[in-house]
This record gives sequence, C-alpha cells and structure tokens, in this order.
Amino acid sequence: MIKVAFQGERGAYSEAAAIAYFGAQLEPVACTTFDDVFDRVLSGDCENGIVPIENTLAGSIHRNYDLLQRHPLAIIGEKIFRVRHCLVAHPGVVLADIRKIISHPQALAQCEGYITRLGVAHEPWYDTAGAVKSLSEGGQRDHAAIASRRAAEVYQMHILAADIEDDDANYTRFLVLARDGQRPGGSAVKTSIVFSLPRGGTTPGALFRALAVFALRDINLNKIESRPIAGQTFQYVFYLDFDGSHDSEPCARALAHLREMTPDLRVLGSYPRDENW
Repeated sequence: MIKVAFQGERGAYSEAAAIAYFGAQLEPVACTTFDDVFDRVLSGDCENGIVPIENTLAGSIHRNYDLLQRHPLAIIGEKIFRVRHCLVAHPGVVLADIRKIISHPQALAQCEGYITRLGVAHEPWYDTAGAVKSLSEGGQRDHAAIASRRAAEVYQMHILAADIEDDDANYTRFLVLARDGQRPGGSAVKTSIVFSLPRGGTTPGALFRALAVFALRDINLNKIESRPIAGQTFQYVFYLDFDGSHDSEPCARALAHLREMTPDLRVLGSYPRDENW
C-alpha cells in the first residue's frame, strides 16, 4: 500500500484528489502544513505527496511554488480535481443561525460572493476538513465551515447548502511528488521547470528571449509564474509548464538553448498530463 502525504485532515480535498489519482488502495498521511508534506516525502516516510498548485477561481498557491524550489523532489503526475464546496454545521442548525464561517483561505476566496450575500463574518482556518473537525469538537452552533461533502460525512455533520462556490468551473490542479522522477510514456506529457535570469530578469528583453526558445520550436507553453528571490529586491525566478517531455528532441534543444542564457535551470519533472476532467 502506497503512503501518500497530503496537507489537511481526513476529508480534505487533497486527500480526495490523492484517492482519485492513486485509487482507494493507498494509505493517506495527514500533514499539518505543506512543508510537512514535502518533508515526509523527502525523508522517505511517504512514497509520494500531493499538493495543490493552482485553482481556477483563486489562482496560484504560491507557498507550494516556493517549496518546489527548496526541495529536491520530482513532479511525477498531476490531478485536476473538481471542487464542490458545502456549508457544514451541527445537525439541527439552520442557515439563519450562522454568524461566522470558517475555512481555508482558498475556500473562503472561492466562495467570497456567497459569504458576502449571507452577510456573516468569516475566519481563515488551516484546512477545510480541519475546520469541520474543529466545529464538530466544539459547541459553536452559530458557526459553519466550508468544506467537502466527504468531510461532513467523516465528522458526522450537517450540510446546510451545497455547491456554494462562486463559479461552477472550480477546479484545483494538484501535483504528485516523489523523490525520483519518472520517464512518462505517451504523447500527452507536460514538463515543469524553474529558472532564473541574469539580474533576476530585470535586463530588458531577457524574459522574452528565454521564452522565445520554446516558440522557435513550436513548443506550447501552459503556464508561467514568477516568484521573488529572497534578499534580492524585485528580482525573480520563473516557473514554466510546457507540452512535451524534457528529453524529447525539440524540448531538449529548447532547454539547452535556455541554459545558455540562465545561471540556474532545474527540471522539476516530466509527467502525464491529466486529460480526464
């Protein structure tokens, strides 16, 4: 049985994404923080980890971009997971009783419109399922949590409202981590890299020239994200996702070309693209 680390309590969306990716025959290992997920995989305590990297409504999870750079782990897969939020409270509580909603900041952001229409206070929590767990252990009958239907079932709580996210197109993309990379088969492959540029990318035209190495070879770019370099004011590293495996001929040539202009480039992994969502 594969041990897979995820951030949150049992019933978290990350756990559900892990089950969707690996199947039911896994041992989920709950972690308090994203840092713990990376550490569990790096230490060998868990074979794999799974972390969210971006959401269609709330955007990128910057903490995990930073952790990808700091830890020598490989991305071996991705899972795009449909997030359906529920408002969860104690059995017998009705919507009019609620005065405060607690949940993970990402979930609060994804349900901002719904919360505003209710006109109640909200408070960030470390995890969606953790918010339900905390609620179930306390007696706050005027509090509710935003979490999954599964979390409500795990902690025997009541669903006041379902599908409360502000947009039906609410998907979170998760990355699957391992200590060693894999060589994916098939044509539906994606590669993630992180690189820096001289003077943190502040030289005029530097980023354009870096991206041009892919355009010259008709390589499709999926996403680019910049993150600040600690101790270097307004200078950045760049994360890039593109179609193809890093060792295929056009991609390998593009990366070799990019290495000529960057002081630091790391392939985070080549992995099958999730097309089943």
